[in-house]
Amino acid sequence: MALPNYYYQNTYNTFQLTANLSDLLMKRVLNVTCIMCIVMSLTAQKRKNNDGPISPYGIVQKADLDLRDCDFDKNAEALVLIDEGELTSLTGLEMRRRIRIKILNNKGLEWANVNLSYRAERAYQDIKNLEAQTYNLDESGNVVITKIDKKLIYEKKVNKKYNEKVFTFPAVKIGSIIEYKYTHTGIGLVDWYFQRSIPVKYSKFIIDLPSEFEISVLPYSSKNYVTTENSKGTRTIKTFMMQDEPGFHDEPFIINEDYYRDRLETKLKAFNFNGRYENRMINWPKVIKYLMEDEDFGVQLKREIPHTAELDNKLAQLKFPYEKMKAIYKYVQDNMQWNEYAGIWALDGVRAAWKDKKGTVGEINLILVNLLKDARLAAHPVLVSTHDNGVVNSADAGTYESPGFLQFNKVMAYVEIGDKKYVLDASQKETPVHLIPAEIVMSEGLVIEKMETSEWGWHTLWNKDLLLRNVVSVRGEISADGKMEGESIISSFDYARLARQTTAKKGKDKFIEKYITPTSPASTAADVSFENLDSDSLPFIQHIKFSQSLNASGDYLYFSGNMLSGLEKNPFVADNRTSDIFFGVKQSYTILGSFSIPEGYEFEELPKNMKMIMPDTSITITRIAQVDANVLMTKVQLDFKQPIYTASQYGELQEFYKRLYDLLNEQYVIHKKN
Repeated sequence: MALPNYYYQNTYNTFQLTANLSDLLMKRVLNVTCIMCIVMSLTAQKRKNNDGPISPYGIVQKADLDLRDCDFDKNAEALVLIDEGELTSLTGLEMRRRIRIKILNNKGLEWANVNLSYRAERAYQDIKNLEAQTYNLDESGNVVITKIDKKLIYEKKVNKKYNEKVFTFPAVKIGSIIEYKYTHTGIGLVDWYFQRSIPVKYSKFIIDLPSEFEISVLPYSSKNYVTTENSKGTRTIKTFMMQDEPGFHDEPFIINEDYYRDRLETKLKAFNFNGRYENRMINWPKVIKYLMEDEDFGVQLKREIPHTAELDNKLAQLKFPYEKMKAIYKYVQDNMQWNEYAGIWALDGVRAAWKDKKGTVGEINLILVNLLKDARLAAHPVLVSTHDNGVVNSADAGTYESPGFLQFNKVMAYVEIGDKKYVLDASQKETPVHLIPAEIVMSEGLVIEKMETSEWGWHTLWNKDLLLRNVVSVRGEISADGKMEGESIISSFDYARLARQTTAKKGKDKFIEKYITPTSPASTAADVSFENLDSDSLPFIQHIKFSQSLNASGDYLYFSGNMLSGLEKNPFVADNRTSDIFFGVKQSYTILGSFSIPEGYEFEELPKNMKMIMPDTSITITRIAQVDANVLMTKVQLDFKQPIYTASQYGELQEFYKRLYDLLNEQYVIHKKN
C-alpha cells in the first residue's frame, strides 16, 4: 500500500497538532502520580454501559429534559450528557465530534456560547458540517427543537494562522439541552479529555486509522475507563469510554487545571508500509531547525530593525550591559502596543510592526531580541507556555510524548549577563526588567538559537532571590464604644508589588474590591492612597485608612492583629486535593501592629510568643506581642522557602496551615478594669 501524499505533506503537522486546537495543547511530565493512574487505567475491569444505548443526534429523552441536577456532582452548573469523538482518515486526518450538554443553572448558560478554533493558514484545517440545536419542553410536555440559523454562525479571524467558528445557541434557558456536531478536518492527532470543568455523563473516543499507523495512547487517568480494540479490513479501531466523570473543581494555587484532568494523549510513533518501518518520533533539534527556517519566526531574527535617534542616543550614554538591556526593554515597552494577539509568530513581520508601533507578542518580542542583539548583548528568543496555557513537556524523542512548538503560546527574550539570567516580555507594560513575568515563573522555557551553537536548550525560568513580599504596618486606636479606627501602610516588593500595582492602576475601587473587601470584610476603607505607583524599582506603598467594629461580649472586646495582610482566610480547607500546590515564588510577610486601648481598659492574658516550623522547615512563622502602658505592639514574621508542594504533601501542609491560621487570627482581649 503506497503512502498517500497527504501523510508525507502533513507528517510534521501531525506531530505539532497533537491536541485539540480549541484547547491549544496541554502537555505534562510523567510523575509518580501519573504512573499510578496509568496502572489503574490499564488494569481496570471492563464494565457494561448500564444506561442503555446512547441517543443519536437529534433525539433526546424527556427524562434528561426533566433533570434538575447531576447525581454524581450535585453543585454542577451544567452536565455534559454525551461527548463523542472519532478520529479517522479519508483524504486526511479528521475528527468527527458530537457534544450534548444539559443546562442546570444560570451560570451554566455560558455553555451556550461556543468558539471552535482551527488552523486556517494555507487551508490546513477547517470546521465543516456544523449543526447545532436546542431542546426544550413546551407546556404540554412535548420536545421542542430550535435549530441554529446557519447565518448566525460567524467566522472570526483570530490571527494569520487561526480562525474560529463562533455561535450562540437559540432559545436557551435553565433546563434546556444543547447539542452540536461538526467535522474538524486536517486536525492531526489529538488528545482526548474525559474530564471537564463540568461533569461528563458519557465520554467516548474512537481512533479509526489504517493499521499501517503505529499509534500510542498514553492515559493520564485516576479513574477506570473501558477500552476495546478490533480490526476491520486494513484498519485498527480503538475505543475508549468513561462514564460519570465529576467536574474538575477549582483548587487554590493550581498551575493549570488541564494538567490534572483525566485524559488520553495520542502520538504517532511510526509508519509501517509494505514492510518498510519508518520511525516518526522527532526531537527538539528538528523542531528548532524548523522554527529557525520559518518565515514568521527564525527569518524575522535576521531582519534589520531601523534604529531611532532617541534610542541610539540613550545607548550611547550607557556603559554597562544591564543598563543597555533595561533601556532597550523600556524603549520597546513604551513604543510598541500589543494588538491582543498572543502566539510565537511575527505574523506581519517585525519591520511592519516596528513601523506601525503595534504588533503581536511574537512581533514585539522578536523586535526586542533583534535590538538586544544589535547592542551586542547575549539575547535569544525563548519559547514559553503561560500557566493558563499549560505545562510544557520537555521530553525528547524516544518517549511517548513527542516535541512540538504548539506547546508554547508566547515567545519572550532570554538575556544572559554574567551569571544572571533575565526573561523579558515587552508586550506587558508593568513587569520590570529584573522580574521574570509572573505568568511563566517556575516554568520551562526553550531557548532558540542556531543548531551549530550550544546556546539553545531548556531552562527553568526562576530566580531564587526574588520574592512575593509584603510588609504590613497597622496602627489602630480602640474607643470605649468598641470601634477601631486607624491606618495600614503596606509596602509591596517584587511579585507582590507587580500584582498590587497592576490592580491599583485600574482605580481605587478595583483595588478595594480585590485586596480589602474579600480579606477584611469587617473593615471599612475610608480612604486609599498610593506611593510609587509608576515606579518599577521602588516598593509600591499603599495607605489604607480604615474603621471597624470589634466583637463584644459583656465588658469584653476582641480583635485580631492580622488585618489587611491578605492572610485572613485559610485557602486549604478541603479534605482532599488532586493537584500540586503552586505558589511559583518564595513568599515573605511581615505584619507589624500597634493598638492603643481606651482609658479604663486593660488586656487579658496575651497569646504566647511563639515560633512554628513546618516539619521540612519550608515554612516558618514567629509571633511576638508585648504591652507598654495602654499600647499593644505585635510582630508576625511568616516566610515560605518553597515555591511548590506536591499533592502527596497536602495532608501535612493542610495541618500546618490550620495551626498557622489559628495563630494568625488568635484574638486579643480587652476588658474594663475592676
